[in-house]
Amino acid sequence: MLRFFKTTPPTALLGLFIILSVAIMGVFAPFLAPYGETEVVGAAYMPWDSVHLLGTDNLGRDMLSRVIYGARNTVGLALLTTAIAFTVGATLGIYAALKGGWVDQVVSRAVDVLMAVPPLILALMLLAIVGPSIPNMVLVIAVIYVAPVFRLARASSMNIVVLDFVQAARLRGEGNLWLISREILPNITSTLVAEFGLRFCFVFLFIAALSFLGLGIQPPTADWGSMVKENATLITFGDITPLIPAAAIAVLTIGINFVVDWMLHKASGLKD
Repeated sequence: MLRFFKTTPPTALLGLFIILSVAIMGVFAPFLAPYGETEVVGAAYMPWDSVHLLGTDNLGRDMLSRVIYGARNTVGLALLTTAIAFTVGATLGIYAALKGGWVDQVVSRAVDVLMAVPPLILALMLLAIVGPSIPNMVLVIAVIYVAPVFRLARASSMNIVVLDFVQAARLRGEGNLWLISREILPNITSTLVAEFGLRFCFVFLFIAALSFLGLGIQPPTADWGSMVKENATLITFGDITPLIPAAAIAVLTIGINFVVDWMLHKASGLKD
């Protein structure tokens, strides 16, 4: 552990601390929050005091409690969405590179069509059709981000499938599952892990943006994006309360990028 702290740069340690803090806040939200997620505890827009450290929102709910619960909802859903997108996109990308031919062409052209539409416009259109519920939002964003994950996994795998050890495994009669899990995936894991961190940031910000527009996580569920929208009126009076969930989004994004940069540096094999 001492060696880890000595060899890890300060920015990566800061990023790990931020991620760990948000994770603890989300997991133990019911124990850390002074009030319930939807509990009305006072008048609307109460100022900061010793009882309500961050005041209250537009409905009289404790802002500090909402920020804590928002970590669970926003970050948790972003993690789930990113995991779905990566599982589907990486599997399709590796399989397309392995099989080649018409399989690669069909899947690649379908992904090109999906990427031709701007992500936010596509998400707004699909959510307007299927309805702005949490399951629909997760599936829509996951489908949108399958495309860039597919292209990365395919491009990384194309450099591996032509190597001798993959050809030797094919000559031994190994199946596609073995080739994907034992021969190709271990050689592109570092690239996928780094991309997972970056893609998580994009998904996280995407969910917050949709919630701000009213098509993401729906009230009364606490969400950092919707909290900015609900309390934006206070900004005109010089109150920085709406900026607190926005700052939480920014700090977590910066922390994740610090860790991803460190992981990319380690994967590159560079010493300095």
